[in-house]
Amino acid sequence: MFDLTGRVVVVSGASSGLGAQMTKGFAGQGADLVIMARRMEKLEALAEEVRAMGVKCVPIQCDVTKPEMVNGAAAQAEAAFGKVDVLVNCAGSAKNAGVLDMTDEEWDFTIDTDMNSVFYVTRAFGNIMKKHQYGRIINIASMYGLVGNTALDMVAYHTSKGGVVNFTRAVAAELAKYNITCNAICPGYFETELTADTLKTDAFTAYMKATVPLGRYGVSGELNAGAIFLASDEAAYVTGVILPIDGGYTCV
Repeated sequence: MFDLTGRVVVVSGASSGLGAQMTKGFAGQGADLVIMARRMEKLEALAEEVRAMGVKCVPIQCDVTKPEMVNGAAAQAEAAFGKVDVLVNCAGSAKNAGVLDMTDEEWDFTIDTDMNSVFYVTRAFGNIMKKHQYGRIINIASMYGLVGNTALDMVAYHTSKGGVVNFTRAVAAELAKYNITCNAICPGYFETELTADTLKTDAFTAYMKATVPLGRYGVSGELNAGAIFLASDEAAYVTGVILPIDGGYTCV
């Protein structure tokens, strides 16, 4: 089950963190990869690692907040492989502040990076999937797209990820007629370049232990199984699903 040999998987935000982890997970299932991010040197290093696993990998420099770059990346991916079977929208960042203090620039940056980019990338690659009447779209949202929190003020991040959650449902309904599914994964606390400084503090670790039933942070690779399942032929009847992988944070 879950053999992805012959499938072409596109991962945005692949240069580090969860995107890099899932890229390796898909490669392990036999998929060929298109990896996208702004930092080409990191993409090249990851591509070498992935090719050593016996699959093809094409790195493409792309700022997903710029529609013209996204459209160009989609054209490159289609030229390289002739199709796109799976899209993982993983790129993201945030500038955090509370609703009373957040600046327009902080708000716009977060919404553009975490929500608008998902639209740009889905539109570009979804049109390739439509040609072939097949596709799996997986949006990486956040458990913070489902609930609030009392540890940090980060209203724009909550808003953007909440938007991604309902964008997922809307796209699932719209694209079903083309045999394209769309689902979202909502990660909990995973250590990445963006989160490491916060998660390692004693105060946040104490907050995590009080709010996450499993009592620990997620570790590298623990998103892969969910993403691989949603990308697989076995998940053909699964669409519009919002899957938290959060140690139980959203169940209490």
